[in-house]
Amino acid sequence: MTSKRIFFSLAFFILILFTAAAQTKKVAVPTPPVPVKPENFPVFFKTNQLWVDSVFATLSPDERIGQLIMVAAYSNRNKKFEDSIANVIARHKVGGLVFFQGGPVRQAKLTNRYQSISKVPLLIAMDAEWGLGMRLDSTVKFPYQMSMGGISNDKLIYDMGAEVARQFKRIGMHINFAPVIDVNNNADNPVINFRSFGENKHNVARKGAAYMKGMQDQGIMACAKHFPGHGDTDVDSHYSLPKIYYNRKRLDTLEMYPFKELMRQGLGSVMVAHLNIPALDTTTNLPSTLSKPIVTDLLKNELGFKGLVISDAMNMKGVTNNFPDGTADVKAILAGNDIIEFSENVERAITLIREAIAKKEITQEEIDHRVKKILAAKYWAGLHKFKPVALKNLYEDLNNPMANFINRKLTEMSVTVLRNNRNTLPVNNLDTLRIAALAIGTKTATPFQQMLTRYAPTDNFFLPANASIDYLRDLKNQLQKYNLIIAGVHDLSTRPAGNYGVSAETVVFVKELAKGKKTILNIFGNAYSSAKFQDLDKLNAVIMAYQESVNAQEVAAEIIFGGLGSKGRLPVTTSPAYKANLGLATTGGTHFKYSSPEDIGLSSKTFSRIDSLVQVAIQEKAIPGAQVLVAKGGNVIYQKSFGYHTYENKVPVNNSDIYDLASVTKISTSIAALMKLQDEGKFDFNKTVGDYLPEFRGSSKENLVFKEILAHQARLQAWIPFWQVTKKKNGKFKWFTFKADSSARFPIKVAQNLYMHRNYHKKIYKQIKESPLNEKAGYVYSDLSFYLYPVIVERLTGKKFEDYLKENFYKPLGAQTLTFTPEKYFPHSRIVPTEYDSLFRKQLLHGTVHDEGAAMLGGVSGHAGLFGNANDLAKLMQMYLQKGEVAGRRYISEATLNTYTSCQFCPTNRRALGFDRINSPYVENGNAAKGASPESFGHSGFTGTFTWVDPKYDLVYVFLSNRVHPTRNNNKLSQLNTRTAVQQVIYDAIEQAAKTQARRQ
Repeated sequence: MTSKRIFFSLAFFILILFTAAAQTKKVAVPTPPVPVKPENFPVFFKTNQLWVDSVFATLSPDERIGQLIMVAAYSNRNKKFEDSIANVIARHKVGGLVFFQGGPVRQAKLTNRYQSISKVPLLIAMDAEWGLGMRLDSTVKFPYQMSMGGISNDKLIYDMGAEVARQFKRIGMHINFAPVIDVNNNADNPVINFRSFGENKHNVARKGAAYMKGMQDQGIMACAKHFPGHGDTDVDSHYSLPKIYYNRKRLDTLEMYPFKELMRQGLGSVMVAHLNIPALDTTTNLPSTLSKPIVTDLLKNELGFKGLVISDAMNMKGVTNNFPDGTADVKAILAGNDIIEFSENVERAITLIREAIAKKEITQEEIDHRVKKILAAKYWAGLHKFKPVALKNLYEDLNNPMANFINRKLTEMSVTVLRNNRNTLPVNNLDTLRIAALAIGTKTATPFQQMLTRYAPTDNFFLPANASIDYLRDLKNQLQKYNLIIAGVHDLSTRPAGNYGVSAETVVFVKELAKGKKTILNIFGNAYSSAKFQDLDKLNAVIMAYQESVNAQEVAAEIIFGGLGSKGRLPVTTSPAYKANLGLATTGGTHFKYSSPEDIGLSSKTFSRIDSLVQVAIQEKAIPGAQVLVAKGGNVIYQKSFGYHTYENKVPVNNSDIYDLASVTKISTSIAALMKLQDEGKFDFNKTVGDYLPEFRGSSKENLVFKEILAHQARLQAWIPFWQVTKKKNGKFKWFTFKADSSARFPIKVAQNLYMHRNYHKKIYKQIKESPLNEKAGYVYSDLSFYLYPVIVERLTGKKFEDYLKENFYKPLGAQTLTFTPEKYFPHSRIVPTEYDSLFRKQLLHGTVHDEGAAMLGGVSGHAGLFGNANDLAKLMQMYLQKGEVAGRRYISEATLNTYTSCQFCPTNRRALGFDRINSPYVENGNAAKGASPESFGHSGFTGTFTWVDPKYDLVYVFLSNRVHPTRNNNKLSQLNTRTAVQQVIYDAIEQAAKTQARRQ
């Protein structure tokens, strides 16, 4: 039998003895509490009285006093400190601990140790207003309450409370000293401020109740604070005693309103503040914590609160300045507090309380009543069946996808647009903009700037604190060439001291900037800091993000570009210009939103199978690395990079890195251009090669119809190795083909130190013209016609092929990395190398196209040569998915897109016009996943790329890799079927979610 079982068996036996004694001897009964309305009862009111009484019966008088005390514990201190806490628990039988800074695993280990030596299971608390992340590293930090004050959907706050509770239970805690339900109506409040839900008592009460219920419905007790209301003070009670001079009516109707509301709804506990309030207790310099008129007469009797009453921390100067040497502890108990938090001298506290009982300043019966209340709370918290905290997977359990989703959602719903002159937001017409992203208050790139670059090309600038006059002048000059400045104000303070961190110099600089430039200002700090920018009427838009979290910065960027619509409202009045409840709605869904599978009802756990599949491919050396992106409903729900640029494992793949797209070029360049020209009446796929290329008249290609050609059934050869005829038998290049240095005659760069003759491309076109047609009709995938489309486009438009594509597609879509010849625009460190070409170019191909034919055309062709990252390729595919329209701009008509993406010669040929489609019936290990719908379309690329659009599921999928590194002979990627296996995971996730939803209904 375990020691715990022995303890409770003995406790039950003692209870029987006490019961028998009571039958012969009259026992004094404490005065019954003042009756209250049933709905005021705390959540733990109805508990197992037998367990409570049995445990209580085992406690000595001093041990009962110990139950009234919570001591502070830390998991980031040394062993000596840990042993001191263990000693306090063992010697004085304290009732609980309140954990502060540390780490989750360390705290869990300490919890197990401390619980194992405690006679009665410890009630463990934490002051975690915005979740475990407020105190513990490596855990989720939810938004501040001020941030959440502007959320209209209180269900989200309930969900957060439930998630906080789940994490508390997982780490072995039972009570959270939250929510803060002080009504913050003083901008200079140095201690509550951003910790409050705002200045409106009804809003504070609603959100406080949602937070409370979320926790308590999951078995974690809430503790509303700081009674009777700490929101209108200008002194921090950590350092001194604040005074509140309002009359009782004001306190009743404003400060105490949220407390009454939460009590009515089953609040488990209340924390009493260190405040001096003459309207409630006229005693000079007496903190409310030590006031019997406030704690007992008002809170317990008049308001009828039956839950736990907990003092604010007893180490705070607001109480210790006037009541040193532990006298505050006993006075807090005499005032009516059930638990004294953060007692610094437990032994002295117990002694003084024992003496107070002896002096009849408080009865033993009253002490016993409070102890039983605490034990009832412990039973409700599950401590009657305590189990040690499991350490396995603790970090993963605390940081699960749902927690991160709730965190993100809270931020999405809180960020507030305060100004939006002339509908500056959302930003569209990206091709007309030169954007500077200015970070004020920091010297390093911010998550805000990084997110902005997902939407459009931006140049980063920085304005650090204490910048010199010369630096400011140079910065202003550099910004002159930009027509949109997106500025973020960083490194602000949550406290009013020092103007919340907003310097006068910052305000002046922003004001000057806004005079001559279209400027969007983003404030990553306290809501009240917005007052410092109220007079800047030249600002085009102002966004209040409330804090500097990664989520806040990314969401602000999403709102700017229309990935999200703004829904937040200002929870406090900060100036005449920015009043409470101000919040301008902006349009969302115009560009990608970046979220998670949970955002659309799918599971990150299912999507984690993608990680496994890609890692297997890397381990099997099928690929050195990869980018994978999944977008559904305009939401990028999965975007990850894996591995390295090469097998040397020196340069890790990032989401911004650029891959050679190989044949994905076909649907991203030639087909895009032809569809637009078809809309304009300049191109018709029912016409022939001879109609658009007169030089092909008289050849076997003259009467080939483009509809047949684009479906790969015009009898064209699959490909021609153009480079082979440039070499002599000895392997050297013929004199009229290539040179090692560029010149007027050899200007076309094919690779590093390899330049082609300016007229050699004519020989390529001649070879295509003279190539024989296949004897047999039918489907044969061919590159040849795609060499010719750039020529057709340039003749029809008068523009270079690359320029036409950038002007009409890539720039307005913000797809900055979609480009030919990437080394002209990006550093090699961002470009992923492909093959070591041992036959033709005799070098590692890095920054130049892998395909030999495209290389011989200077890297610009309609069949290969395009580079880009998964994010930008997905933008183009999303435009296709949206039937040719993005952000109100029509790129291609719906009718044309439908035609080009539809099967033209089924069932004998699955191909659309340029686009690939699924095999029907399905072919195992075929060109697309089994789950892909018949309406879906896409393309693969020789270098290890793949993209697919599925209108039925509103889905875009992109897989980029360099499987040809270091040799094209490596075909393991296809053997493993990685690209389509990853694709199938997406459909499995959708199917699983549908089944789950059906079961719920």
